[in-house]
Amino acid sequence: MARLDLISSLHRATPRNYLQRVTEHDKAACAEVSKRFDREYFDGDRKYGYGGFRYDGRWRPFAEKLIAHYGLKPGQRVLDVGCAKGFLLHELKAALPGLEVAGLDVSAYAIEQAMNDVKPFVRVGDARTLPFPDRSFDLVLSINTLHNLYLPGLHQALRELERVGRGGKFVVMDSYRNEREKVNLLYWQLTCECFFTPDEWAWIFQQAGYTGDYDFVCFE
Repeated sequence: MARLDLISSLHRATPRNYLQRVTEHDKAACAEVSKRFDREYFDGDRKYGYGGFRYDGRWRPFAEKLIAHYGLKPGQRVLDVGCAKGFLLHELKAALPGLEVAGLDVSAYAIEQAMNDVKPFVRVGDARTLPFPDRSFDLVLSINTLHNLYLPGLHQALRELERVGRGGKFVVMDSYRNEREKVNLLYWQLTCECFFTPDEWAWIFQQAGYTGDYDFVCFE
């Protein structure tokens, strides 16, 4: 288990106005809408989530880093838990032809709107009960997803990632290292139920029996 700095450049590429999110709108009301994970979250106003984001290729460098670090080869299998519209799966397939991919997301809307090339490989499901046999995948990913669960569900999901993986595992969680980052996280997040310091996250991983790699998103 190791912390890998694979996603920080992607995270920092997005500008964020933390104060605007809590001063211009009713943040609590917006969060209630966001947690439905339907059209408003993915394709509605920015106050609810993605802000109608249309894919622009930004996940390609991250996909290439994953392929290089885990030494993925054609014919191997990758699972993305919390795949949304399949942007990362799309780039993994494009960067490594012959890679087999699968995706799972709680949002029926996201799966319905998934990118055409990955739509046959994604389905609606729950991270706490993955619908796959033991040791099914050479790499299991969950990027900015599992912190949307409450702590008991988080433990279940981490154990499920461990169960279905036969190779690498990599998760990304919201975190904070100081009071400013904690405030920024609270201002910005809409769906997060669990947020801890890096040391606390490491302890939680150990308690859940998660042996894979990880990284954190901090709102600087």
